[in-house]
Amino acid sequence: MKKVRIGVLGAYRGTSMINYCKRADHAEVVAICDKSPEALDAQRQYTEGLNVTFYDNFDDFIHHDMDAVVLANYANEHAPFAIRCLKRGLHVFSEVLPVQTMKEAVELIEAVEETGLVYAYGENYCYMPAPYEMKKLYEAGEIGEFEYGEGEYIHNCESIWHSITYGEADHWRNCGYATFYCTHSLGPIIHATGLRPVSVVGFEGTKNERRLRTGCKSGQFGIEMVTLENGGIVKSIHGDLYKNSIWYTMYGSKGRMECGREDAMNGHIARIYVNTDEEDGAYDRPCFKDYYPTHGMEDRVQGFGHGGSDFYSMYHFINKINGDDSADIIDVYEALDMFLPGLFAYRSVLAGGVSVEIPNLRDKSIRDAWRCDVACTDPKVAGDQLLPNFSKGTPDIPQSVYDRMKQLWDEECQKTEGTYRQAALTQGSKQ
Repeated sequence: MKKVRIGVLGAYRGTSMINYCKRADHAEVVAICDKSPEALDAQRQYTEGLNVTFYDNFDDFIHHDMDAVVLANYANEHAPFAIRCLKRGLHVFSEVLPVQTMKEAVELIEAVEETGLVYAYGENYCYMPAPYEMKKLYEAGEIGEFEYGEGEYIHNCESIWHSITYGEADHWRNCGYATFYCTHSLGPIIHATGLRPVSVVGFEGTKNERRLRTGCKSGQFGIEMVTLENGGIVKSIHGDLYKNSIWYTMYGSKGRMECGREDAMNGHIARIYVNTDEEDGAYDRPCFKDYYPTHGMEDRVQGFGHGGSDFYSMYHFINKINGDDSADIIDVYEALDMFLPGLFAYRSVLAGGVSVEIPNLRDKSIRDAWRCDVACTDPKVAGDQLLPNFSKGTPDIPQSVYDRMKQLWDEECQKTEGTYRQAALTQGSKQ
């Protein structure tokens, strides 16, 4: 296969993708771009011996001689860079999230359609052992037709908030809304079933003491109750409850499957439990099994984050570029199926918890209605369509909170011989 030349925007989270290119025989990293001199210094050390060019601005980086770009920059800024890359003739691997606004969603879809290039969404939780096995089993008809599912991505980040926001008051993690970061919890069920979400009711966790202590302005957690095109329903919950939980379950017309719970200490996300009947209504012949599913490349995923899923998302992206039509990427339409429920769930919250229709942007005839919709919580983008970060009003957080976060970040970096290097490379495993 052709050795695909990769450029990486975002030297912290991008470390995982750089690591993939260092070890792969069908990809190589040729350029790295970041606004932080410390981050670039860290990557110069990490990629020593490789033929890599470093850039501190995107305008120069995008003209480098390469085939594809990994976007590992801030989660609310992926779409504008993705569109520029596509129009430049570059394939795109976009970290989460795909867009911030409906305007960006329309423009991103049309850029992919116009160029015909590969766009792959890096929702790595879809490739974790148990969720990925759920996809295989569902496609094989193991549980019948999907009826109900739940996805959880609970992550109490208070102890590491300084190391993922760097004390920046306007960091995207501080300035989002409760249902924004929804694709880790919802994405694996969308990917497994292939069903499109058609409507959503949103809920916002209104207690936010931990958020305020760290400088985050949103509600503490978000919930999306999503109706899919076949009438099935998904509960998606994510955010900052006190104890962590990653968990998925799916109910079908003849059975159920779920991954292990973390607290059970029996394999967690790497273990799956399946309880099915041979056919709908065959209650006297149940089949129960639990096991550790395998992809067949376990020897190659050692050292990759998120249960090895960081390896598989890049593996399929590179194979797709090389013409493998069976490569299991998450394309632009599916990426938006994972994200739009969170965007419209917050509109549901602001409207008092009503059900809100999720537009099908595959239908070109409805796109014009959304071309000027920039409603979001980012003042640089939203203009007069700016939304509050919290349904009860954006809280006023004193600068001293961010000063404290910055102090903690500086202290963490000073522990690594006065440089950002170790801290920067550590960020490669964090979303």
